[in-house]
Amino acid sequence: MLISIILSNPSPESFNHALAKETRECLLKLGHKVHFHDLYQEHFDPILLDLEQGRKTVLPPLVKKHCDEIAAADGIVIIHPNWWGQPPAIMKGWVDRVLRPGTAYEFLEGDGGEGIPKGLLKAKAALVLNTTNTPLKREMEVFGDPLENLWKTCIFDFCGVRQFHRRVFGVIVTSTPDERWQWLREASELVAKVFPKEGAS
Repeated sequence: MLISIILSNPSPESFNHALAKETRECLLKLGHKVHFHDLYQEHFDPILLDLEQGRKTVLPPLVKKHCDEIAAADGIVIIHPNWWGQPPAIMKGWVDRVLRPGTAYEFLEGDGGEGIPKGLLKAKAALVLNTTNTPLKREMEVFGDPLENLWKTCIFDFCGVRQFHRRVFGVIVTSTPDERWQWLREASELVAKVFPKEGAS
């Protein structure tokens, strides 16, 4: 399988980066091909310009590369912290510029954009790994876990990816080395479950 990993955290020392490294290594050990993108390291520009919105527009090379890879991916892994109940702005910009009409979804003929789109992504499964400094009880009772709805319903279901998995790790700021080590093991197990080795039952 071809798996795309998209990472968004400005700190190379973050647990998000540790999750990305663990995920990448696990996928490679399982025999998968991996496309890996650290959006901050790439200096991915999150700003969607008006001239990019047409379906036949000529995209900047980096954006086109991301579009081509995500369209070809059999699976997608998204890794980022929970900031204000949202992904970092650079990740939101990636969604705006890469999960575009003609790449991730399309409206049927005669639909001016007000109807229900047809998802175009071929990926069978998506896995989102988030980190947080908000205890789970408070996240659910006070905030309602907006990231779950964003990624599951508003993005992946919209783009045709029906199998969705998500794991939240935290509280990061007070976590111990042993807890983080255990979380990495859990992440590996989840990755192997969502994207099993080819031919595995």
